[in-house]
Amino acid sequence: MTEAGNNESNADSLTAARSQTLSRRETRLAREAQAPEPQLTRTVQTNVPTAPRRRWGSTLAVALAVPALFGTVALPAYAAGLPGQKDPASGNTAAGNPQSFAVDSAVAETADLARGGFDATSSAELAANATARAQAEAQAQRTATAAASRAAFAANQTAYTGPSADQLLASNAPTPSYSLSAVFSEALKYQGVPYVLGGATPAGFDCSGFVKYVFAKFGIALPHNADTQGRMGTKINVADAVPGDLVVSAGHIGFYAGNGMILHASRPGVPLRIGPIYAKSWSIVRIAG
Repeated sequence: MTEAGNNESNADSLTAARSQTLSRRETRLAREAQAPEPQLTRTVQTNVPTAPRRRWGSTLAVALAVPALFGTVALPAYAAGLPGQKDPASGNTAAGNPQSFAVDSAVAETADLARGGFDATSSAELAANATARAQAEAQAQRTATAAASRAAFAANQTAYTGPSADQLLASNAPTPSYSLSAVFSEALKYQGVPYVLGGATPAGFDCSGFVKYVFAKFGIALPHNADTQGRMGTKINVADAVPGDLVVSAGHIGFYAGNGMILHASRPGVPLRIGPIYAKSWSIVRIAG
């Protein structure tokens, strides 16, 4: 084929392609012309506030659904093991299977004693408590009786009208046999006499007036002064002291009562009685009859 023939063939192809393109364009334009014209619509948006969505409903539903779901799963499993329930597979009724366990004897004894959170008291303890209570009541009664007796004695002694120590010495009346034990027995008669400063009769004593009056009963004259009385006797060892000897300290005197105790008129407001020797420094003096 010649070059002129080739050019002619290419030209025919281009012409055919252009014709097809124009044909498609005309077809599309014809379809668009036949279609109805679209109507434009306007959307007006207003600024109306919308109510917030309430979510409590969904929350409540979840709160109710979870326990229900748990119950549907847990209860059948729990009920399957209860006595009286039927086994779906076998149709048999399940028998009870009570738990059993061993308890140590020591624990069992403790458990038997416990009632309502409190420990029970044994009969022996109850008897001991009753005895202690009775003893305490008896002691309280004895204390009250002794106190009443001392009060009555003190009231009676304040009305004493008998002789004083000096009058006893001047009377030349017969005197009992002298001994330290007899002296101490005489001194014990005046327990409960009220303390009276300067007193030397059973109506009321001070410390040296008490010692003076007791020795006057045995015809022995002593001054009414604690320090002077202490110098009139013989000092002895404490280990050798017996009731009836004198306990002497600075400005005070009384009768030794044994076991580190003293019988004395100690101070105002306190009746004559036996008590511990409270002086820091003291000595024992014996009066010879």
